[in-house]
Amino acid sequence: MTLAVLTVLPLAAACGTEQADGGAVSAEPPVTGVHWSVDSVTVDGTTHRAPTGANVTIEDGRAAGNYGCNHFTAKVTFEDDALRLSDTTTTEMACEKRPMAFEETLARTLADGALKTDVTGDRLTLTTDTGDTVRLAKEPDAPLYGTKWGITAPGPTGDAHLSFDKKTGKVTGSLGCNRVTATATVSDGHITLGAPATTRMVCDTSLMKTEKSLLGLFDSTVKYKLDHRSLSLTSENGKTAKAVAVG
Repeated sequence: MTLAVLTVLPLAAACGTEQADGGAVSAEPPVTGVHWSVDSVTVDGTTHRAPTGANVTIEDGRAAGNYGCNHFTAKVTFEDDALRLSDTTTTEMACEKRPMAFEETLARTLADGALKTDVTGDRLTLTTDTGDTVRLAKEPDAPLYGTKWGITAPGPTGDAHLSFDKKTGKVTGSLGCNRVTATATVSDGHITLGAPATTRMVCDTSLMKTEKSLLGLFDSTVKYKLDHRSLSLTSENGKTAKAVAVG
């Protein structure tokens, strides 16, 4: 099943008010250029928790983000202390049941009308005319070192993850079935991965296929790219593994 609705994700920017003499009073704390993780949406008194990875950023009148499965873009306009989204598009990747249900709930909540904004500290709340709310939190960038990177592609990935240790100069983790360790030298947007040492368990055929693909990144130099809490590793032959920060 694919996502058929055009989902709308909340975004806000600082909006000032005008004094009688035409001067502007203090604006709300700015929210543009901030990576906001979506915590929840509350509809008719029921709170729905967001899937891992749901996020949104606004820059130059455009919104972009991820719902935990599908990516989206939208145009953002501002009306006093509210915002309105238009021309929203999403990808249509197949999602698991829970992310799909959340995305559809969020779409129904935010598809029409202006959304009032309230920023308190590191939190943003968006409220519809009927009182339903979407809650978001400012999320810091994840560093390459010391972060547990959960592999999301190629898949299925199981519990595949990698962690880079600057002090030891190694990468350790799981390939979805077997544990792995190797040297890892980081320089100028590239990581030179040494020959992998792994355990020798046998797992489901699909996991073993993913593991074989991930092993292809080792004993070579790969290009890496960090985007807030996402990491991509691209091999010399153009194959890419993707991961998100999970700890």
